[in-house]
Amino acid sequence: MPKLNPLEPHPAGTPVSLRQIDPGSSPGITDRDDAERHLDTERDALATLQERLFAEGSRSLLIVLQGMDTSGKDGVVRHVITGMNPQGCRAVSFKRPSEEELSHDFLWRIHQQCPAKGQVAVFNRSHYEDVLAVRVRKLAPEAVWKARYELINNFEALLVHGGTTVIKVFLHISKEEQKQRLIARLQDPDKNWKFNPGDIDDRKLWDDYQRAYEDLLERTNTPHAPWHIIPADKKWYRNWAAACIFRATLERMNPKPPRSTLTPQDFEF
Repeated sequence: MPKLNPLEPHPAGTPVSLRQIDPGSSPGITDRDDAERHLDTERDALATLQERLFAEGSRSLLIVLQGMDTSGKDGVVRHVITGMNPQGCRAVSFKRPSEEELSHDFLWRIHQQCPAKGQVAVFNRSHYEDVLAVRVRKLAPEAVWKARYELINNFEALLVHGGTTVIKVFLHISKEEQKQRLIARLQDPDKNWKFNPGDIDDRKLWDDYQRAYEDLLERTNTPHAPWHIIPADKKWYRNWAAACIFRATLERMNPKPPRSTLTPQDFEF
């Protein structure tokens, strides 16, 4: 299998073969205890960087999470994003579009949820469902969903032009690991609520979804909005890699809070 570095974007313009990427691998770190210790450091850094972005108030960050059911999108939000201040960070989960949303173009509901200046938004699923579920379940003609790749690229370019950094993460889980997680949801009373019989229907279309993901990862992997592919069979690795990617992104943004020209000498305390 080819070497994978999830901390770097997948090279733009290159094919993606998910069968050649081991979902159970952990490139960059192999020890779970080390990863969990480092995760605390990454979360602290994320909190500081997010506060600086909020104070700067001139740019924003959009994090897109995609992956098969049980791949860990909720887990990343819970274990990685949790350290950020909810005043400047929110998670958005996109479900089946409503009648009102369907009466507009497919990006209408997405654009409304994009982060304002100073904010971080995390999309748990996203506009990419319109080239995934729509394609696999044949909810729209091929000519319709194929045109959406370019429309999505242009939409993300618009966001970047307006000051939003866009980072996209695909959580790559194996079919066997998904099976174990679905069974666990049924066996654990505290997780029963997460089980959706529709997940079994999607599981029957596994190969179709893998091909759809390969196409979108290749066609929408742009320099202005790159994709990262994270092996997701090991939850501890998934969380560590996601935290490292988010921290590195914010460090590159290097938000700078405004400095005051006032000093204590200007006031009577």
